Amino acid sequence: MKTARISDRVYYIGVNDRTTHKFEGMWPLPNGVSYNSYLVVGSEKTAIIDGVEVSHAFQQIDEIKSILGDRQPDYLIINHMEPDHSGAIRLLRQEFPEITIVSNTQALNMVHGFYGVDGNTLTVKEGETISLGKETTLSFTMTPMVHWPETMVTYLMEEKTLFSGDAFGCFGALNGAVIDTEMNTDPYFPEMLRYYSNIVGKYGVFVQKALKKLEGTPIETICSTHGPIWREKIAEVISLYDRLSRYEPLDNGVTIVYGSMYGNTEHMAEAAAEALAERGVRDITMLNASVTDVSFIIAEIFRHRGLVIAAPTYSDGLFPPVAAVMDAIAVRGVKNREVALIGSYTWAPQAIKVMTQRIEACGLTNVAAPVSIKQSATGDDLTICREAAAILARKLTAE
Repeated sequence: MKTARISDRVYYIGVNDRTTHKFEGMWPLPNGVSYNSYLVVGSEKTAIIDGVEVSHAFQQIDEIKSILGDRQPDYLIINHMEPDHSGAIRLLRQEFPEITIVSNTQALNMVHGFYGVDGNTLTVKEGETISLGKETTLSFTMTPMVHWPETMVTYLMEEKTLFSGDAFGCFGALNGAVIDTEMNTDPYFPEMLRYYSNIVGKYGVFVQKALKKLEGTPIETICSTHGPIWREKIAEVISLYDRLSRYEPLDNGVTIVYGSMYGNTEHMAEAAAEALAERGVRDITMLNASVTDVSFIIAEIFRHRGLVIAAPTYSDGLFPPVAAVMDAIAVRGVKNREVALIGSYTWAPQAIKVMTQRIEACGLTNVAAPVSIKQSATGDDLTICREAAAILARKLTAE
């Protein structure tokens, strides 16, 4: 990635990763991911804000040297210790032995725990500041559990620039430009939804606390650790995080998640989709849990208000791919969704029992009586599926 100048004081020194297949070993990266890092140059001192993943460390070091020349960076500020950002710490300390590592107590403990790096550290607390020289002041705000306990954000006061760590980030490598005003950002918003819902989604209450802390802070630039730098779309980005962290659906559409071994349950799910469409639901996403990665399914569940889950009994329980989706829903504490359930079985009607128990445990609302169909669906059975979907459609279209 070329070095990009963000302002008179701030440089982008991040990198793109187009080879890693799964983020955190779980989430597919069809469009890659960026690891964003920044260099703030003051009249007296300089600060690197967040590192990069270790395999890209030498690229980052080369970029720092190309900007600073013989000058050495004074500070390495760590907003978040996850190794995709902190992996370069050891190499940065080796290359710049006088650099002071700056973060909160929890993060500095993790620096030792992950990398065995000690000494020449500076602990900062809520609201404290560091001056890099004339009109270059960095302040620190603690944002625990967004999405690790040590997370914080750094704010360049004179430029109203927020270095937000993982907050407001998204999947997707950067394709030449790094600032939203210089690119088409449309592909990044679905990936922000997928990023938030899968990685941060469990921690909505903490995101809300962080947003309230920052509420009165004037922000003209958001420098996240993944995805574009936000300027033009700041209001849209913050609004999206606000809604998602309140578990507020983005629309009145429906996600249909189904599993089917031999096509019978799929037939029932199709009937439900047809009934929804016939009754005015225009945004319907139908996903086969055996084929679609759970990260895409969870993103759609966060997006839509309506949810249909259809699955057969398997080994006296619930069909495993659908069970995995329901586990993911429970882990993230998804709320404010209207649900219809469809189960099928050959001799033991366990699927609908398990799904009903799990949905109730999550505090979600079944808008219709759960449907349980034995063996293949007859015309009357499909009518029952359609009726359940129709009840869901009436609920959604009335709002």
